[in-house]
Amino acid sequence: MKLYRFLSEDDTSDFCHKVTDALNKGWELYGGPTQAWDAANGVMRCGQAVTKEVEGTYTRDTKLGEH
Repeated sequence: MKLYRFLSEDDTSDFCHKVTDALNKGWELYGGPTQAWDAANGVMRCGQAVTKEVEGTYTRDTKLGEH
């Protein structure tokens, strides 16, 4: 099955670490990163979609972060 996750974080090194961690666990980038101003919190936010092929059958109970 193919899994999809959207990673987001404030525009700090924490975002880069989150994406790097996913890549090192076998996730692959899906498209380019995105960035948007979060006016409510006064910060820039970043996002990146990632996908991964794994064994099994998807259900809504699948814990994406555990793969």
